[in-house]
Amino acid sequence: KLGIARCLVPPGAGVGSAIGFLRAPFGFEATRSVYVRLSAFQAERINSLLDELGAEAESFVRSCDANSALNTERKCFMRYVGQGWEIPVPIPDGTFSASDAERFKALFEAEYERLFGRAVAGLDIEITSWSVKVETVVPAAQKVAVQAGKDESLQADTRRFYDIDSAKFVEASVIDRDVLPPGARIEGPSIITERETSIIVPSGFVATMQSDGCVMVEDVAAVQASREAAQ
Repeated sequence: KLGIARCLVPPGAGVGSAIGFLRAPFGFEATRSVYVRLSAFQAERINSLLDELGAEAESFVRSCDANSALNTERKCFMRYVGQGWEIPVPIPDGTFSASDAERFKALFEAEYERLFGRAVAGLDIEITSWSVKVETVVPAAQKVAVQAGKDESLQADTRRFYDIDSAKFVEASVIDRDVLPPGARIEGPSIITERETSIIVPSGFVATMQSDGCVMVEDVAAVQASREAAQ
C-alpha cells in the first residue's frame, strides 16, 4: 500500500518499543526557572545555576550507570521582552563572563531567524528558564553488509491466506524464523512466524535473512527496475 520496495524487519519487531526502552541511554534533564534579561546579564549567577543543574542531572545518571561516558546538553529558553512564549536555545559548555551577553544574543537571534525568518531589532531579550541534560553515550551503530539470498531446503508447513497482490486466497508456506540461516531466501507468498509477530511475504516479494538477524523483504520487480535504472 505504501509503495515501499524494500524494508527490514529486525529481530523482536513485535516488541520493538520495549527493546528500545531497555537499550535507551540513561538520562536526566534538570530545569530551573530563573529570569535574566540580557541588558542585566548576571554571569556569576548563571554559572552557579548551570553548575548546580549539571551536578543534579549527573548525580541521577550516575545512580543508574556509574562508569559510562556522558554527554551533556545545555540550553536556555529565550524570547523578546513582551512575547508570551520562548524558544529553546542551545548554549555551549564552559563558564560565562559579563561580555557573553552578546554571545547569548547572537545565539538567540540565529535560532530565531532559523525558526521565523528574521530577528527583531531594538528589543531587549530575556531568559525565563534553564536546562541541563546529561545522558550516557550510546555506541555508534555498526554497518552490516547486505546478505545475498540463496535458496535453502527448508521444511515448511502451508496454510491459506489472502494475498493482496493477487487479491485472492492462496496457499502459502509457513516457516519459523528461528530456523532461517543467514542468506536463506524465501519467496512469497509465505509467512515467517516468530514468538512476537508474523512477517507476511506477498506474491512478488522475497524475504532474505541477514547476518544480523534482520529479515529483508523486497519487491522483486521494483528492486530489479531500480538496479537497471542505476546502471
